[in-house]
Order: sequence, then structure tokens, then C-alpha cells
Amino acid sequence: MNQKELKELIEFLIEKDIAEFELERGDVKVKIKRGQAAIVQARSDVPFVAVPAVPAAAAQVIAAPVTGAPAAPPAGTSPEENLYIVKSPIVGTFYESPSPGAPPFAKVGDSVEVGQVLCIVEAMKLLNEIESDVAGEIVKKMASNGQPIEYGQELFAIRQK
Repeated sequence: MNQKELKELIEFLIEKDIAEFELERGDVKVKIKRGQAAIVQARSDVPFVAVPAVPAAAAQVIAAPVTGAPAAPPAGTSPEENLYIVKSPIVGTFYESPSPGAPPFAKVGDSVEVGQVLCIVEAMKLLNEIESDVAGEIVKKMASNGQPIEYGQELFAIRQK
């Protein structure tokens, strides 16, 4: 499916006021949801092109590869004073421990110090240790072991000392 076909499909869905649409053709899978923001997800073994936003009802169009199950959106934490959010500095895979079967670096309720390793993010076969920037107590862990994560995705909420 090329860019022109995707654009025509989106315009048709807007015209007919269809909120959700899914198409699977060979190794290409397209899922479109409309509403506040329209999302286009495409899965294929061949590279794809991002589709420019369509004017009118479609507020935003994003093309992204789908790998397995879609990642759950990061859960928001209640606004609380002295709550520091540790975010991923890179795209990769989240690991809570140094090796399978080993205890996690940090879990909810643990006290952490500045520079203490919280998790590992694997990117391109490199293991990147993510360290705490603040001292405090881990209130929430927002990623699960082995989960693919995005740049800037929230990983931990820490109540500062």
C-alpha cells in the first residue's frame, strides 16, 4: 500500500464518518482510528512512508510499525509534590534485572540514591543502565520486563527525599 492509497482511504473514511478501520493485505496490516487524533499503524516487512496529515476532521496522522502487541500507554500518576519521573533516554527494550532470574535492580517501595541503577534499556545489542537522578522512594514502576519502550516513556515515579 502506497502513500496515495493511504491518503485516499483516510479521505474515504472521513467522508463516510467511519471511526475505526482495519485492513490486512498480505504482509501489510493497516489500522486506522479516528476521533480526537487519527492513528495509522502499518506493519510490513518492507519500509513504509509516513502519510502527511489530511485536512478537515483528521487532526493528526501517524504511521508507525506494529511489533507484536501494542505497548500500553504509560499510566499517569496523581499529581504529587516531590514526585520525580524517570524517563527513557532511548528507544529499546526495558529490563528490570541484570539477567533472567536475577532480582530486579529496584522495585516499588525501595529507597534509591542518586546514581543507583534502576533498570537496563537494551538498544542495538547494547545494555544501557538507567540511573536515578534523585534520592527517594520508588512509588510506581511504569514498564514491565521485556517491554519495548519509546524515547521519553515514563519508567519510574520516585518520591524525593
